[in-house]
Amino acid sequence: MSNGIAILGAQWGDEGKGKIVDLLTEKCDAVVRFQGGHNAGHTLVVDGKTTILHLVPSGILHDNVKCIIGNGVVLSLDALSEEIEILEKNKINIDRRLLMSDNCPLILPVHISLDKAREKKKGKEKIGTTGRGIGPAYEDKISRRGLRLGDLSDEKQSLEKLTELLDYHNYILKNFYNSEIFSPIQMHEKLILQYEAYKDCIIDVPEYIEKLFNDNKKIVFEGAQGTLLDIDHGTYPYVTSSNTTVGGIFTGSGVAPKKLDYILAIVKAYTTRVGSGPFMTELFDNNGKILSERGHEVGATTGRERRCGWLDLVSLKRSIIINGFTGICLTKLDVLDTFKIIKVCTEYRGNKPVYKEYEGWVESIAGIQDYNDLPSNTKKYIKDIEEFLNVPVDIISNGPGREENIIIKNIF
Repeated sequence: MSNGIAILGAQWGDEGKGKIVDLLTEKCDAVVRFQGGHNAGHTLVVDGKTTILHLVPSGILHDNVKCIIGNGVVLSLDALSEEIEILEKNKINIDRRLLMSDNCPLILPVHISLDKAREKKKGKEKIGTTGRGIGPAYEDKISRRGLRLGDLSDEKQSLEKLTELLDYHNYILKNFYNSEIFSPIQMHEKLILQYEAYKDCIIDVPEYIEKLFNDNKKIVFEGAQGTLLDIDHGTYPYVTSSNTTVGGIFTGSGVAPKKLDYILAIVKAYTTRVGSGPFMTELFDNNGKILSERGHEVGATTGRERRCGWLDLVSLKRSIIINGFTGICLTKLDVLDTFKIIKVCTEYRGNKPVYKEYEGWVESIAGIQDYNDLPSNTKKYIKDIEEFLNVPVDIISNGPGREENIIIKNIF
């Protein structure tokens, strides 16, 4: 049995982490976000109703589960307010359940403007960011000029910090990008009002998590994006601006490594990617189109179509080395139902993938809940993945709904 569980994307994000966090939090006491910002897009389908979360941890749909935003998250108070408003309209109670670190760096309108201006100037060479100010906010954090949530408790000092920060960025916006500049007074007034609305949610996150563990509570650490987008270990420079791998949990929430009992890799049964960058198994034929259509491969955050390709076991092997995954959750396996031949990349030769071919099962596996009821060809596909990666598949997701899963191993 496990008390500390990490759920991380093993590919380029969009693997289906939100659904699995929602599934597992039925048996846990808290969910912690530790990196990224509102560039995440976690889609939950419960009783046919779809909820998309960008900042709020995916445990929010379960009553009594504490949802914690750690210091590693860059926080847009505008985006948070919009998300909370939507949740409250849907009669989801967040009162005394949403908690956040005072050390969260703030995403400001100037960061969003910088993000968009940079991408525009790069033209065809752009990274393909979400345009939500994530990278510039992390830059300010690393350069030690960023404004943090807790800074707003002192109005005078926070205005001074904001003025200095905007002087720096306004110069770049005006003289390099020929873009609109920002006034500190107006921005600060809004920030203070937002801080007053959320100040009772602010906690010392490391101490709070430690107390939960001491009380034998169960905690899920929810990753955003995926391993191959990690700022250090991903396909640089076509990456996000945070550590999406297991190490980000410790720095982004203040929890000790020994507190993690189980690390779950979320692996899509094929591969997708949003934005620019290398993609060894990308498909440009009808197979790619079928994957896109059957998988509804449109970004929950940006609305952009995802690039699609066959499963890449070579890149997954590296993800396992970096994260030390205990088990795998294989998602969207039902998307492959119509393929007569399914390919999996097992090797790179130069810049080309080498594929192993499998006979498809060509029947619907959607909603099956017993592993033994799966077609034999489906089981072979799963078994070969396990053997190549040397990590067991503990959960299979075969549909978008909360109940459409095969639980091979109970993690909690």
